[in-house]
Amino acid sequence: MMRNFLYFACLIAISFGSSAQDQSELNVSTIDGIVGELLDQLTIEKGEEMDTATIRSLFHPSAQLTVTDSSEAETVSIDEFLILLKDPYYEEGYLEKEIHKVVDKYNGIAHVFQTFYGKDSEGVEDRGINSFQLAYYQDRWWIVSLLWTVESDYLEIPEKYGG
Repeated sequence: MMRNFLYFACLIAISFGSSAQDQSELNVSTIDGIVGELLDQLTIEKGEEMDTATIRSLFHPSAQLTVTDSSEAETVSIDEFLILLKDPYYEEGYLEKEIHKVVDKYNGIAHVFQTFYGKDSEGVEDRGINSFQLAYYQDRWWIVSLLWTVESDYLEIPEKYGG
């Protein structure tokens, strides 16, 4: 499962970059902004290094990340996830784009179902859904939890999520 986790980890909207960004430069004041920030940072060219400081700054310190399918789920902390992302696999390049997004929010909390398209350096293409739980405080949004899954041959993404 750990190798699967590493593979699926590249499919989530986790931030990458070649140098640390000042937090004031990040677009975290809106839901579209923080989710878009992840996508903007995720696409990396071969040989680029991830910017773990930027990744960390998008997440609440106690955030949990979970990859799941119909047979199992694996959850890690943001610290554990950042360690997994140091795998050389990610230095080979990756593209991730948003296909569709459904947002529900109330009183400083939000849930985002984001349908994504991803393509790795080996040409493997997938679609899936990221499920973000967000909290708004200190004049910005924070990712508190991220749960994701990849579309399968036997279970397509529903139309209401852009499938």
